[in-house]
Amino acid sequence: FESFYDAKLRPTGLALADDLLVMSFDGKGVVMRHEDLREATRKAAEASENKLQTRLSKGEKANRKRIALVAAVYDVAPHMRSPEEVMTAPGERASEQKQVRPRARNKRVWARLEHSPRAVIAEGFDEAERRDPNHHRRWVALVDGDRSQLRRIRAEAKRLGVELTIVVDLIHVLEYLWRAAWSFFEPGDEAAESWVHARALEVLRGRAPHVAAGIRRSATKRHLPPEKRKGADRCADYLLAKKAWLRYDEALTLGLPIATGVIEGACRHLVKDRMDITGARWGLAGAEAILRLRALRSSGDFDTYWSYHLHEDHARIHAPHYTEAEDELSS
Repeated sequence: FESFYDAKLRPTGLALADDLLVMSFDGKGVVMRHEDLREATRKAAEASENKLQTRLSKGEKANRKRIALVAAVYDVAPHMRSPEEVMTAPGERASEQKQVRPRARNKRVWARLEHSPRAVIAEGFDEAERRDPNHHRRWVALVDGDRSQLRRIRAEAKRLGVELTIVVDLIHVLEYLWRAAWSFFEPGDEAAESWVHARALEVLRGRAPHVAAGIRRSATKRHLPPEKRKGADRCADYLLAKKAWLRYDEALTLGLPIATGVIEGACRHLVKDRMDITGARWGLAGAEAILRLRALRSSGDFDTYWSYHLHEDHARIHAPHYTEAEDELSS
């Protein structure tokens, strides 16, 4: 698997000069056999006490998973739009003249359980470097805001000397806005939808710090108790902490993607659909093999890989025997 991609045998379609080169990373947990958990997780599992001997009870599934880091690299044409085109007002239908969103092309996705997150992110940057060795195109990293992931992505960009635009996924921002909404509205209140929509538009206009300040100020003016305002404070903290990567006004003008649909889909069909079946407990070697096969199929590389696999197996297994037989005949 590694040598196939290292040998640059993957057929990649031609990218246009103005195509964006997009990378995205996310983690998905896989329930593992105890001996194949990472060391820290295994120790935490050993320290926990279960209510039942034969199965896990509610709340006991922590410390049973190993994170598979999923990576995606693809090309896509820029798609300029306005905040209003991204966020349709509640109750309004999307414009019939809405532009067709360009599809991701030359997409490669894969997931790793054996390797560290740092190594997988490095693999992603190496794949991008293979596609654009001279760094002529705009490189974009779509992330969910995880601090350790951001740190590693920025370190890899520095290693390759590439100018990288980082964008935090809009869907994660919307989830924080909804959490904040329930600090001000009762569950099910339709007014919450309009409240979230108005603030999402402001975030899309590049005013995330102003939205954060307004949410915190509103919670203070209403004298919300600490437990009630927790969602509002968490949203404000998130918007301020990620403000450098929430410049959606610039991203929309440049036609950059602002949502991580590609990597979310990869997490589902690479990992969850197969690895998360009821009752499954995976060994590391078997799980890694399945992930590699699914990555090859999902990336459209299986037929090319299989020809390479047969050629390498022939060279490894059969060729030495033919050489020995020829040597015996010649002697």
